Amino acid sequence: MLPHSSILLLCILTSLSPPIRASLNLSLPLQHPNPEAVVQEVQRRLNVSISRRQTLETIANVSSESRLSCLTGNPVDDCWRCDPNWANNRQRLADCGIGFGHAAAGGKGGEIYVVTDSSDHDAAEPKPGTLRHAVIQTQPLWIVFASSMVINLKYELIVNSFKTIDGRGAVVRITGGGCITLQYVNHIIIHNIEVSHCVPTGHTNIRSSPTHVGFRGKSDGDGISIFSSSNIWIDHCSLSYCSDGLIDAIMGSTGITISNNYFSHHNEVMLLGHNDKYLPDSGMQVTIAFNLFGQGLVQRMPRCRLGYVHVVNNDFAEWKMYAIGGSANPTINSQGNRYTAPTDPSAKEVTKREDTDESEWANWNWRSEGDVMVNGAFFVPSGAGLSAQYSKASSVDPKSAGLIDQLTINAGVFGGTRCSWGCGWHLLLVVDNEGRPQSPSHLQLYSLPNCESALRPILVEPMQ
Repeated sequence: MLPHSSILLLCILTSLSPPIRASLNLSLPLQHPNPEAVVQEVQRRLNVSISRRQTLETIANVSSESRLSCLTGNPVDDCWRCDPNWANNRQRLADCGIGFGHAAAGGKGGEIYVVTDSSDHDAAEPKPGTLRHAVIQTQPLWIVFASSMVINLKYELIVNSFKTIDGRGAVVRITGGGCITLQYVNHIIIHNIEVSHCVPTGHTNIRSSPTHVGFRGKSDGDGISIFSSSNIWIDHCSLSYCSDGLIDAIMGSTGITISNNYFSHHNEVMLLGHNDKYLPDSGMQVTIAFNLFGQGLVQRMPRCRLGYVHVVNNDFAEWKMYAIGGSANPTINSQGNRYTAPTDPSAKEVTKREDTDESEWANWNWRSEGDVMVNGAFFVPSGAGLSAQYSKASSVDPKSAGLIDQLTINAGVFGGTRCSWGCGWHLLLVVDNEGRPQSPSHLQLYSLPNCESALRPILVEPMQ
């Protein structure tokens, strides 16, 4: 009798109207009970980092120019980049997370696994030394790369729990089938990796652990797919040109931070939430911080359902339809971002409520605080976001969006460029090995004669 009762209860829950379903707010095991406290901690960390840099700038001879160049005020980067010997203590990175995914341990405490082979010939029996062999192991691993490489996946890369994929010190591009799948796992860190041109693939056997091989259907072609997973941190990656989302988090995933990434050349950038009726996603909590949403983007930065999303100190440089959208009563807390609207007069609004009447979304808690609107951009608040006091999305004052250039100067992979690769002529933002734009002109035209040359670090002199 119990199974029938359970099925009946599920049917009743999924048939309820969105406000009633949202009020039930089914909790996830790792859902934070006080999201406002997490928001305030992000602001505290930001305040400390910015104050430290400002103090050092006012004290003569207290710090070298190189040290000040690493202290941008970005709390993630300031945590580890000023140590000239960071490569000897890579796992220090695991202590630098912020927001809802701050507890992601990745492979902290585990051995260093060095990827020496860029091949991906057999998804069912991966070769030792390959990335696929590294990510399926059961023990915690901190995965690094012996050299720069392009990893052209045949099928989706299924990652096991307690793994860090750390591309610092190399230029690592993941492309092809899949690409990265985080399913029923926890404690994952993905750092300094380029992910692009991912396409649907599947209908084959793929190994997900040393002891399990399973048949997989066709994947969506996401850059990074997060499915029923928690304690996830994606930092300093560059993502573009995938068949579906660049990053999608669905099916009760929570405890996620997406920070310092560069997104470009894509339609549906980021989806948070499976569908409007999937109640466990009401416990989804995501921090989106210090990212640069760059050229060629259309919509979903992100598109949210049911959960709580903190969007803080990002630079939204382009969209064609809208920047942030949602349905099914998500809480959206937008703080200290810069929104630059397109020239299209019909696309100036930052926000979009998906397929919902105003009589319903008027009660959704969508809040904008300290955001800077450029070129006619405007954010339509609602619910608690209309009042001086916010019952569900409260925080300390956000830092001014005037700091956006400083906070996002290194967004994307380190030592890379602010564009997606291809052959021919490109307009590149040239940076040095500290991530600083180079003078006399930050933007220079370069010829990349073949695709392979584009996959090396671009640390070059400006064209004369």
